[in-house]
Amino acid sequence: MCQHQTPCPSADSADRDSARLVAHHPEQGWSLLCNGVLLFEDTGEILPDGRVIAPHRPLEGSQVMTAA
Repeated sequence: MCQHQTPCPSADSADRDSARLVAHHPEQGWSLLCNGVLLFEDTGEILPDGRVIAPHRPLEGSQVMTAA
């Protein structure tokens, strides 16, 4: 799918979110990457084969708990 040199990561790779943007619609909260991944502003994703990746935002510093 990707025509870039060097090719963008595939939709199945761990770094799939680093593929280039094809379409960006911040007013609607989503972007389409060149590997076919729909990336939502809440960090959820829909892969080209229809699999859904749940949002995976990192915890903010104030929400991180440390062991005593």
